[in-house]
Amino acid sequence: MKVLVINCGSSSLKYQLIDSETEQVLAKGICERIKLDGSLTHQATGKEKIQIEAPMPDHSAAVKLVLQYLLDEKLGAIKNLDEIAAVGHRVVHGGEKFSSAVLINDEVLAAIEECCDLAPLHNPANLIGIRACQELMPGVPQVAVFDTAFHQTMPDYAYTYGIPYEYYEKYKVRRYGFHGTSHSFVSKRTAELLGKDIKDTKIIVCHLGGGASICAVEGGKSIDTTMGLTPLEGITMGTRSGNIDPAIIEYIANKEGKTLTEIISMLNKESGVYGISGKSSDFRDLNKGIAEGDKRCEIAMNVFTYQAAKFIGGYVAAMNGVDAIVFTAGVGENDPKVRKDTCSHLGYLGVEIDDEANKLRGEEVKISTENSKVPVYVVPTNEELAIARETVALAK
Repeated sequence: MKVLVINCGSSSLKYQLIDSETEQVLAKGICERIKLDGSLTHQATGKEKIQIEAPMPDHSAAVKLVLQYLLDEKLGAIKNLDEIAAVGHRVVHGGEKFSSAVLINDEVLAAIEECCDLAPLHNPANLIGIRACQELMPGVPQVAVFDTAFHQTMPDYAYTYGIPYEYYEKYKVRRYGFHGTSHSFVSKRTAELLGKDIKDTKIIVCHLGGGASICAVEGGKSIDTTMGLTPLEGITMGTRSGNIDPAIIEYIANKEGKTLTEIISMLNKESGVYGISGKSSDFRDLNKGIAEGDKRCEIAMNVFTYQAAKFIGGYVAAMNGVDAIVFTAGVGENDPKVRKDTCSHLGYLGVEIDDEANKLRGEEVKISTENSKVPVYVVPTNEELAIARETVALAK
């Protein structure tokens, strides 16, 4: 059974075509810089890897381009779309409606749409991906796998906000957390690298990308995470502000004559390292700017790594210890400077980084020295495989 996994991020679309019987990846790739200039990296197993620049005004265009290359005579992995038995979609926010994966129908689509105001950068993109696949592959089972599910194990004192409790009772205002499939997959792999049963581990997973979240995983369960009711909370991200003084919202609204909706849109789409640098939400652009002496790019990078280190320290306290710190996702896997600068604040834990090992990009590697009291790893996330497993279970 061949399963296509679609993982739409705010500005990216990762995909894998997986043989569910062997869990072999038949093809994979990523569309990046969606809504900017657009690029596609694609490779079918045993065939040439290609990288092309292509206009991608939205996620629908990205899905169509992916299917085009999966079907390509020389570079593809299938001869027709009928070979795809099911499609698994990463969906960011399910509120309290969904605590596990579900087969997609009109009712599920409506429920996902209701949560768009909770994840304005992602749920709309997820829906576009789902609808594009439904249109192009009618009759093929589509499955939604939710980011929020892994964090349902958080204790009430971790997910409850310091606001009148009636808002949780009436509207379920609470911390939900995101990137759940990634945090689950990476923490399990890290336990294997430690040679321990995951039930006996305390692991901090740093999922750092255009969207970023950090998670305290104790005994294989999420006990706290940085994102909240929406993916806007937590560490400063690509275009999202992360944690700010809530009074800033009213202050800027009054000064600029903006509506609440306009301010929230600004916090989601015009803030983060993009807003600080005034240049880009892409960390490759920030590194280039830093090399050229751009002070605002340097500030943006320092804000990002400083905040990451603060959350790591907080989660060491939350778990009363830590067995490993691990970096994953686009920035975490590929940016040595981000990893090095983040860990530079963790000397009190006895963390020491091996600069040679830390030069590697996109590979599973231990980047701490043998003398480091806490091991630090890079573990490439494989949300797609986790999603494929749940898709198969529902689609059979």
